[in-house]
Amino acid sequence: MPELPEAEANRRRIEDQCLNRTIEEAVPGDNVTYIDLPGDNEAKRLVGRRFTETHRHGKLIFAGSKTGPWICVHLGMTGSLIPFDEGEDEQPGATKFLIRFEGSRALAFRCPRKLGWLRVVDSPEEEIERIGFGPDAMAISRDDFVEVIGGTNGAVKSALIEQKKIAGVGNLWSDEILFAMGIMPGRKASELDEKTLRKMHGVMQDTLAAVMDTNADYSQLPDSWLISHRKVGAECRKCGGTIAKKTVGGRSAYHCDSHQS
Repeated sequence: MPELPEAEANRRRIEDQCLNRTIEEAVPGDNVTYIDLPGDNEAKRLVGRRFTETHRHGKLIFAGSKTGPWICVHLGMTGSLIPFDEGEDEQPGATKFLIRFEGSRALAFRCPRKLGWLRVVDSPEEEIERIGFGPDAMAISRDDFVEVIGGTNGAVKSALIEQKKIAGVGNLWSDEILFAMGIMPGRKASELDEKTLRKMHGVMQDTLAAVMDTNADYSQLPDSWLISHRKVGAECRKCGGTIAKKTVGGRSAYHCDSHQS
């Protein structure tokens, strides 16, 4: 599932290829009965406007202008935002919403599976507050992180992926953070001491920043990371142990059975 670094890579594509172009049409694609998309009146709010800036908060991607409106996109399990030039490039498959700009540029919201959505909103701040997401994982202070995670009675993995606590970390990168920390996903968060939590804050932000530096191209990440051998029975390239999987809070959690405790 796309998480903060993947959302950032999609945001950058909009910023690089879609800003300052007048929107001429905003229409749904095919087979969209299962997905949350703007109705006709909401979509028409975009026509004649321009995206002049972008923003990301956790897994949410925004494009709009100071006076609005904005689109807010959650990529769900398999979504992506793909700029392309009509007449030169083929429209991406599974396009659920299409924005056409002046000239030939278009932006496709591709979402092959459920759970993704696109909404027209007045401002990023109002939408973030309405949804109730916590602070962005790259913006939360160390002190606030210690308070939020350390004050959780449940599993540390569950605390890391709870978007109302911290926005942006999901299943994949929570496992990577705990792998780097040597902490089992099921450890009780409130049992971790302050020194450990303060270190975890740095590891979280360093991990996410490193993935963003590659534009979420996993092939460029270090071979020693969990993601390079994230399957049951694989050898841990950090310590030689074995990669295992368990369920924590209803979610799969990959970990090393040796160096994580």
